[in-house]
Amino acid sequence: MDFAENLDLIRQRMAAACARSGRAADSVALLAVSKSHPPESIQAAVRGGQWLFGENKIQEARAKIPLCPGPTRWHFIGHLQSNKVREAVEMFEMIQGVDSLNLAQEISNRAEQAGKIMPVLLEVNVAGEASKFGYPPEQLLAELNRLNDLPKIEICGLMAIPPYAPAAEKARPYFRRLRELRAECQQLLGAPLPHLSMGMSGDFEVAIEEGATLVRIGSALFGERPRCIQAPAN
Repeated sequence: MDFAENLDLIRQRMAAACARSGRAADSVALLAVSKSHPPESIQAAVRGGQWLFGENKIQEARAKIPLCPGPTRWHFIGHLQSNKVREAVEMFEMIQGVDSLNLAQEISNRAEQAGKIMPVLLEVNVAGEASKFGYPPEQLLAELNRLNDLPKIEICGLMAIPPYAPAAEKARPYFRRLRELRAECQQLLGAPLPHLSMGMSGDFEVAIEEGATLVRIGSALFGERPRCIQAPAN
């Protein structure tokens, strides 16, 4: 299938998952994970009506985003290093994956210099995996008010990547835990956190059933990633 067919199928599956959980179809946004795919793929996606994209490497985004004009919108979804924060603030409308107070402080500082407020999602390591980034839930709750006090970031919700499992249903407890943690955060802040970014190509339907508002889908849309993409060095 080509991208347009893949996109139509994904949208149908998203709508069905929303219907099963009693949610409106427009309550979940599709973020197309375009990392390692060339600008031509993004241009084809835009022609199909997909405008929201996710990149996880600053150097690749730096080369790619200027080649994809029009109504495209971009989220940074990778692990962000402090020395790349300035560019991330300039290029992206949201930074997903904020996993420390130090990183959040640097984002706030750079956003102030840029004269903007930066929407962010806080990344949670829901399974406590040593190989993954993200806040342990207890640390997130302990630091939440300090994060919220930073003047130039806007905490919009949480994101997580559950442990890989061949069966999508295995991810359900982790998605549910993230949803429950968001409720705890909202209670602490006394304010809504509208977004839960969770679910990828193999498990997005389960994530939607558990409350996802953003699903990050790459291979099910674009096919398998090329082994590499040419991008200028840092």
